[in-house]
Amino acid sequence: MDPKVKAEASRRLSYAEGHLSGIKRMVEDEKYCVDILKQTYAVRRAIQKVEAVILQGHLQTHVVEGVREGRESEVLNELMDLYNLQERN
Repeated sequence: MDPKVKAEASRRLSYAEGHLSGIKRMVEDEKYCVDILKQTYAVRRAIQKVEAVILQGHLQTHVVEGVREGRESEVLNELMDLYNLQERN
């Protein structure tokens, strides 16, 4: 993994992790449901950003390398698997 991608993904995961801890405290403290839901939305967005950072890094490195090495079919199958996972959600 590219060091810049790793650092950015790690930073965003730490952000999401902090939010999750906060949400857990909110639930335990029986805070207002709408406030909790707003925080869960923020965590989902943070995870989506992590996914985008990692996917972009993958496309720019591993996918390009795979195509250059003649593994187009394998690379495309992996990408289709990711796409199909996204579609199921």
